[in-house]
Amino acid sequence: MARPVRVEFEGAIYHVMARGNERRPIFRDDTDRKRFLDTLAEAVERFGLVVHAYCLMSNHYHLLVETPRANLSQALGWVQTTYTVRFNRRHRRSGHLFQGRFKAQLVDGQTYGKWLVQYVHYNPVRPRDRAEPIPRERKREWEAYPWSSHRDYAGRRTAPKWLRLEWLRLWGKTVSEARAEYARDMDSGFGKPVNSPWEQLRGGLVLGTTALWQKARKLIGRKAAGEEHRWSERHGKQEIRDRVRALVEREADVRIAIWARVRLGGERGVEVAREQGYKDGSGVTQAVKRLEQKASKNKALRTRLDELTNLSIVKR
Repeated sequence: MARPVRVEFEGAIYHVMARGNERRPIFRDDTDRKRFLDTLAEAVERFGLVVHAYCLMSNHYHLLVETPRANLSQALGWVQTTYTVRFNRRHRRSGHLFQGRFKAQLVDGQTYGKWLVQYVHYNPVRPRDRAEPIPRERKREWEAYPWSSHRDYAGRRTAPKWLRLEWLRLWGKTVSEARAEYARDMDSGFGKPVNSPWEQLRGGLVLGTTALWQKARKLIGRKAAGEEHRWSERHGKQEIRDRVRALVEREADVRIAIWARVRLGGERGVEVAREQGYKDGSGVTQAVKRLEQKASKNKALRTRLDELTNLSIVKR
């Protein structure tokens, strides 16, 4: 299966979504949901991620995030890997939790921010049939739903420090004006179908102005569609790789060293394979996955991987 294209640059904004493997639940209870949000909060601290809005459903999640450091793949990859380990440990399971890699659309927050926040926040009550209106009788249920940022935007609870509410300004100049307008905007959506912003998606990748679309196309260049491209600053990427390599230079367990170089250093499996005697990159990928499965049951190994993760973070 082709890997999704990633266009990364400083200050880029994305709508991110990921489903559970085979559409199975990724949250079994509120403890899981809280653990995911705690993991997201850690990513904000570690990677400088900016979270504008979110919604957690039983088998998928939605995020509106901004990346000042041009590191979407690293940050969200860490979130999903870390949460999977924690989920597996708690529920005594192993294997994949998410259905492949997360999806990410590059978006223009200024132009589409209001629409996207509404779309994300309506998730708990939006009918599966997009042509169907949101039932008015579900409004009370929606208002009480605790696992989205709606109540933070509405001012009905104290927002966590990691959630940024700057986009309230899209509804008004002052906080009180913005929240009142936001409430009216959201209320007007009940009894109507939710208009999907993705009908305006360009190239399956960009929701935004012609200028943003042209920038994305320029970054993608002439590479074949389906191949992942990361346009982070070379110095930043090399700094991380060098740091990780130094950390595992004397690592006794070769499997841990391979895991760190791939997961933390962002090196391609095929590159590591040549040095470690594997036939191709798939062997490295399988070795990394087996180690992560083992770590879900082995406390000492899990502790070592967490330690390397903490040491590898390069703050700019």
